[in-house]
Amino acid sequence: MLEFTVGPVAHGGHCVGRVGDDRADDPTGRVVFVRHALPGERVRAVVTEDAGGSYCRADAVAVLEASPDRVEPPCSWAGPGGCGGCDFQHATPEAQRRLKTAVLREQLARLAAPAAPLSTVPFDAVEVEELPGGPLGWRTRVRLAVDDAGVPGLRAHRSHDVCEIGDCPLVPGGALAEVLERRFRPGSEVDVTVHDDGAARVGSGATAHAAGRTWELSAGTFWQVHPALPDTLAAVVGEWADVPAGGVAWDLYGGVGLLASVLAGQAGPDGTVLVVESAPSAVADGAAALADLPQVEFVQGRAEREIARLRPDPDVVVTDPPRTGLGRAAVRALTGRGPQRVVHVACDPAALGRDLALFAEYGYRVAGLRAFDAFPMTHHLEAVALLERVG
Repeated sequence: MLEFTVGPVAHGGHCVGRVGDDRADDPTGRVVFVRHALPGERVRAVVTEDAGGSYCRADAVAVLEASPDRVEPPCSWAGPGGCGGCDFQHATPEAQRRLKTAVLREQLARLAAPAAPLSTVPFDAVEVEELPGGPLGWRTRVRLAVDDAGVPGLRAHRSHDVCEIGDCPLVPGGALAEVLERRFRPGSEVDVTVHDDGAARVGSGATAHAAGRTWELSAGTFWQVHPALPDTLAAVVGEWADVPAGGVAWDLYGGVGLLASVLAGQAGPDGTVLVVESAPSAVADGAAALADLPQVEFVQGRAEREIARLRPDPDVVVTDPPRTGLGRAAVRALTGRGPQRVVHVACDPAALGRDLALFAEYGYRVAGLRAFDAFPMTHHLEAVALLERVG
């Protein structure tokens, strides 16, 4: 058992503390990544992982001096040793956004430093913004794990262990409870979708509405889990992309073409919008949804491989890569095609910081930066950056 005062929040849903051999608050002591704590609190913690190096991981199991931001978690399964899906249920929603803002600013300051001199947006001014709908009941899709007895649940933090739960307050209206009573093939995973009627269905498609359009989604086709995020992203892209009439836009990692629909409206019938997406179901669903927009063409393939083959060169590019970000090869290839603007969507602060540094290296400056609390109670966020070519 460790006792120490908790330090700042860190990327990954934990805070950082230090403990020494002889006294609890030795600033030269060993680093502890502690969950279920808040900055400034004094806690007792149980070590959960220790490989014997310069740090260990721990869960706070007793709070000796509580932060004024601490609240009672709304979910009884979210505490130490329980479900690993949430990181910050013990903090007020306002405090959660402050923690995410601190992490985002720290990652940008550390990783995107090469982009800072060119940026017209100070990185230390960005704030994680609240989305409509509140901190609970927002998650419309859930992937459950199934244990060896066929019981569905959610995994523990950094573990393959399946935690049996009775419900999840992030899912609307207790819709998940009925699914959790069922039994499934041991060792499998179960995709659950909550429909507009409030019913949770397993392995089901869905109807989605955003940007003034309707998408009929096949089972397994990606769509943002927070109901307010698609329209939010569409609005930001609509504001920043500024595709010229008759111009060319690319939508890389474009899914079903949500953002492409906005680009198509700007480019007009004489323009060209190319959507690159690797998932066949997303390509099929997107092509059906945007069949009335002949200027939109779907290209099935991996975006990082297709960049060199796409024609014609783009005026504007929208990118929404996986959590790992674009990386050097994709940024180099993309900027080599000379778009005037890139609207870059990122769901990981560290990947965002690395990619912004790469864009700066290849002659682009940050002209806009916003972030959204699209995953309340977790450490995750969604960010959008506008990159403009310099010169």
